[in-house]
Amino acid sequence: MASMFDAAKKVYEDLGVDVEAAFKRLDQIPVSLHCWQGDDVAGFENSDALDGGIAVTGNYPGRARNADELRADIEKVLSFLPGKKRLNLHAIYAETDGKPVKRNEIEPKHFARWADWAKEHELGLDFNPSYFSHPMMKDGLTLSSPDAGVRRFWVEHGIACRTIAESFGKKLRNTCITNFWVPDGFKDTPFDRLSPRERLADSLDKIFASPCNPRYNRDAVECKLFGIGAESCTVGSHEFYMGYAMKNGKLLCLDAGHFHPTEVISDKITSTLMFLDEILLHVSRGVRWDSDHVVTMTEELRAIAEEIVRHNYDRRVHIGLDYFDASINRVMAWTIGARNMYKALLMALTEPAAIIRKAEKSGDKSSRLAWMEEAKTLPFGALWEEYCRRNNVPGANWIDEAKTYEKEVLAKRG
Repeated sequence: MASMFDAAKKVYEDLGVDVEAAFKRLDQIPVSLHCWQGDDVAGFENSDALDGGIAVTGNYPGRARNADELRADIEKVLSFLPGKKRLNLHAIYAETDGKPVKRNEIEPKHFARWADWAKEHELGLDFNPSYFSHPMMKDGLTLSSPDAGVRRFWVEHGIACRTIAESFGKKLRNTCITNFWVPDGFKDTPFDRLSPRERLADSLDKIFASPCNPRYNRDAVECKLFGIGAESCTVGSHEFYMGYAMKNGKLLCLDAGHFHPTEVISDKITSTLMFLDEILLHVSRGVRWDSDHVVTMTEELRAIAEEIVRHNYDRRVHIGLDYFDASINRVMAWTIGARNMYKALLMALTEPAAIIRKAEKSGDKSSRLAWMEEAKTLPFGALWEEYCRRNNVPGANWIDEAKTYEKEVLAKRG
């Protein structure tokens, strides 16, 4: 008797889809899991409440309180994820053994345990300077501040972070992507928008002037439409960073929540890659604003995956996740979003592309639309379950395992 997978595979094969080839291709597309979902972007500095346009909603029990708990939670999430994986760290997750270390003085040794752990689990590491939740963020500004001392501090932080990232790349023999998101902006309308942007560009130039081997570290810059406390003007706008990335050979980071609610980053992928070698994605789900909701199987998520797959951008687009929800079980939130990213990629890899492309090239728009809609109800579930089985991770029963972990581990954290 044929299995559900065999029957589903036959349906796809009849449409010209090579399911085995899709599995092999997905095996080579890494997704970078973000560390900050597990502890509500708290980090280990014991700093004040979040600022710089970041907000985490909820107080569900079980937040990771230290690096060991955070790594244990990440390991549980990884056990639920098929496919190739990476981990994305922020600078506030330095381990300093209880000794205060200024952000402009952090070193690779403060992330040595993370690097050793990543090597043990065969993970690549990505990195992010932390330009928020710090006393040296003055009047909502860091790299664009009119105060030269403030700018110098944050320039030094950026240089330190690139050094750390380069050490990751060397140790793991896997290039680290370091993403610069700078939340500088103004709550009310400024008279002069040019000067802070000139200062931001100058600060970035100083950071990137520090030598760094691109074999071990690549830099990305991330734009944003607005943030809390920066509703009227964000210094690092899309146009600013797109121009800066093109001029200086940096990756442009597109975040799914950083644009107007009617804009989507899926439509920007082909446009930007006409002029840039590579881009970085932060896959999130904004609801009315950049609220970093858990990634669900939306039309936009599928469109992002389709753009990557249809145009063979696998090696030119770096996929990272970026969301944080403290209103539900954090491990489950992490897993839901990450599994959906892999699912969307597999859906894109198994769409009847040849049929759809033929209809489009022949001008048969009716058939193109019909097949794009029919593809949505193909027996994908059986393919996904088989892909999970081959990767030795649970199918839908991961939910029961996650609830057991909550009961046995998370609930005891108080």
